[in-house]
Amino acid sequence: MNSFKFEILHTSKKSKARVGKIYTPHGIIDTPNFVAVGTNGTIKAIDNIKLNSIGLQLMFCNTYHLILQPGSTLIKKAGGIHKFINRNTPIITDSGGFQVFSLAYGSVASELKSKGTKKVNSTLIKITEDGAYFRSYRDGKKIFLSPESSVQAQKDIAADIIIPLDELPPYHTDLKTLEESLNRTHRWEKRSLDYHLKDRQNQAMYAVIHGGINKGFREKSAKYLSSLDFDGFAIGGSVGKNKIEMIEMLKFTMNHMPDKKPNHLLGIGDIASLKASIPLGLDTFDSSYPTKAARHGLILSKNKNIKLSRTKNAMNFSAIDENCTCYTCQNYTLSYLHHLFKAKELTVLSLASIHNLHFMVEYMKDIREKILRDEI
Repeated sequence: MNSFKFEILHTSKKSKARVGKIYTPHGIIDTPNFVAVGTNGTIKAIDNIKLNSIGLQLMFCNTYHLILQPGSTLIKKAGGIHKFINRNTPIITDSGGFQVFSLAYGSVASELKSKGTKKVNSTLIKITEDGAYFRSYRDGKKIFLSPESSVQAQKDIAADIIIPLDELPPYHTDLKTLEESLNRTHRWEKRSLDYHLKDRQNQAMYAVIHGGINKGFREKSAKYLSSLDFDGFAIGGSVGKNKIEMIEMLKFTMNHMPDKKPNHLLGIGDIASLKASIPLGLDTFDSSYPTKAARHGLILSKNKNIKLSRTKNAMNFSAIDENCTCYTCQNYTLSYLHHLFKAKELTVLSLASIHNLHFMVEYMKDIREKILRDEI
């Protein structure tokens, strides 16, 4: 059974930007859309009931972290991720590969800034054709992740959209090693798909397009993976050391992607990147940026982002945005939020995160309306 469907409602006359709907067993995702990252089954500082009130349609959970704690078998016994975390709207999970390899070669931020290292740290033990051997960052326990075990974990977790196992080589990888990695990733993704298709369990699977910033490899990846029975596509791997390089890579890659399936950009979701990527035909974007910014006291705003720590906010008895309908703006002043942040009260992390996610939800609604009017 597969109730997943993607419908394109309108393609802009000005660009490749499009408005559509992704149908899943747990609801509809309007596209283009922002996807918040709930690593451990929750958006940091916001419980899932409050999250529902914000209107966030798709949430991203990390298989790597969930198999380490509490374990995919426990989530299965709980009735699946939706029942376990009390969320009745769509969820996407990754394969776990991104965390295994990014933790091994350097942080995600370092990798995107091309500061990753070729030297593998102690979390990644060995990569073989079968899969990856790594140690839990929690207790050092040796764990093996294969295409089949990754997919099985995601079936136990029971997300609506799942991802095949892939390898994330660092930005500075030489061409020979990058090509070897790409070919292995393609074999892993094919094995993942074959395992998934034995029992779909009403889940969709997105392939992950790799190839670094090498255009030949990106084209090869797009052509091969689009020939297989995937429900959609995600663009992953090293996407460039800056936005200029990233957008150049995305422009090229998107020219080789199928028109009738959804396209997701992994790990990117700041406003500048959204503005540049949506006209290329990308549909969904996951990022921890809005909530991470909130925890650092940065409030998203239509004009200029607000730093809560600024002294001038101490006497501002207005809401962050008088026109904003979020819970935070409807109930609290900027002065109070400034006070909470300076006092290091945990409440401010929730209130700031609520506003920032609400901002992203409303921002994407506005984007969809502009595409419908052919303004983007």
